Amino acid sequence: MFADRAKIFIRSGKGGDGHVSFRRELYVPNGGPDGGDGGRGGDVIFEVDEGLNTLQDYRHRKKFAAKDGESGQKRRCHGSDAEDIILKVPEGTVIKDADSDKVIADMSGDNRRQIVLKGGRGGLGNQHFATATMQIPKYAQPGQPAQELWVKLELKVIADVGLIGFPNVGKSTLLSRVTNAQPKIANYHFTTLNPNLGVVDMEDAKGFVIADIPGLIEGASLGVGLGHEFLRHIERTKMMIHVVDAAGSEGRDPVDDIYKINQELEAYNPEIAARPQVIAANKIDMIYEQDDENPVDRLKKVFEPKGIRVFPISGVTGKGLKELLYYVAEQLKGLSQETVVFEQEYFPENELIYLELPYTVEKEDGIYVVEGPKIEKMLGYTNLDSEKGFAFFQKFLKDTGILSELEAAGIQEGDTVKMYGLQFDYYK
Repeated sequence: MFADRAKIFIRSGKGGDGHVSFRRELYVPNGGPDGGDGGRGGDVIFEVDEGLNTLQDYRHRKKFAAKDGESGQKRRCHGSDAEDIILKVPEGTVIKDADSDKVIADMSGDNRRQIVLKGGRGGLGNQHFATATMQIPKYAQPGQPAQELWVKLELKVIADVGLIGFPNVGKSTLLSRVTNAQPKIANYHFTTLNPNLGVVDMEDAKGFVIADIPGLIEGASLGVGLGHEFLRHIERTKMMIHVVDAAGSEGRDPVDDIYKINQELEAYNPEIAARPQVIAANKIDMIYEQDDENPVDRLKKVFEPKGIRVFPISGVTGKGLKELLYYVAEQLKGLSQETVVFEQEYFPENELIYLELPYTVEKEDGIYVVEGPKIEKMLGYTNLDSEKGFAFFQKFLKDTGILSELEAAGIQEGDTVKMYGLQFDYYK
């Protein structure tokens, strides 16, 4: 089946830890600190690959992680930066946070490459923490933690015009006749399962990209059948050609079909339903003389007063196609030429900051107790007896939001804060 969706886990690399060491040379028994800095963790980068048209590569492999940065070494040696991991996707792929369904990146238009998760910065070695009063610092900074996230990948095809309509109305036949696309064509009573793309070349007009959107059915907007999988591919189109079986060869009423499909578009996304439409009354080669009103005339009587043009065509013989295509090309001139790009709604660098440092703030017997695994680790390498170390500790409390949390909990100047056996008085 056509792979246009996937859910994967991504993780950036942790920054390498700073190193604690001291010069040890002949005749220099008490040399200064020379611990090197840690290397940067690898980024997770998404990149458009023009050779891809599905998300098949992500159907079976679900986890992708960048390497961690290398720890610093003695003699001021810097740890190596880790390589980034680059995930190739087809143009038109939208990357979303799996939990909130918010857009992180849309790999369309000018956006060909985007860093989605940044690797952690490397920690500073103990060489950076020496002062006049603290000449032998025995602590170094740990590397910044990795970021991790479950994301959804959704491929939304990029086309100027979408062919919509019920199954078996002749969309695939129409596409094969007017473009270089080669969709599978048969008298299916279900539907094409792949959105097929083709380019319409015009002799004296600008060509355009057209997509055969797999056939819709009633209830598609509610996910009936494969509704949502199909409807997403309409989201970038600038206008739509609504194909109907004017001959009623399947025993369907073409006017009723148009109303039903438009109701599904309205239910899915009113903005899409409001985009320009033109009706292609297909299969006119199968309309025979009859006493009743000609079905094409009936379509024109119902929809042209609403501003929707009706073109009688035959996808089999090609009759009427030239008039339809030149009308569509003319309409596209007045529409925006920009690719529809979905704006970023989710920013991992902001959303994941508190996931990096879980902690709790509670008041027990008048003392504010702060706990969390990363806090315990930080206290293990920070020398609070030095001015530099205490300044680093204060910055840590501010950057992680712990000070704001304490103030929200009602802490006052002079109150006591306790962290894993360490107690100190709070002052602004």
